[in-house]
Amino acid sequence: MAKKAVLQLETLTCPTCIKKIETALSKVDGVQSARVLFNSSKVKAEYDEAKTTVEDLQSVIRNLGYAVLSVKES
Repeated sequence: MAKKAVLQLETLTCPTCIKKIETALSKVDGVQSARVLFNSSKVKAEYDEAKTTVEDLQSVIRNLGYAVLSVKES
């Protein structure tokens, strides 16, 4: 079953960050969609919790150099 998460990041400073984060998350097995909202510095992701976790998504984002401030799952 697909699970949704909204990850609040530090303020994004450049539009190229969007593509970088979306591309990295889309390569994670189990991620069905990943969308970065530049103005609010949020990532909305939908993923299969049997294949990946929100912690994995946070790890991918942190490895790109962006801090994850909070996570809201639904």
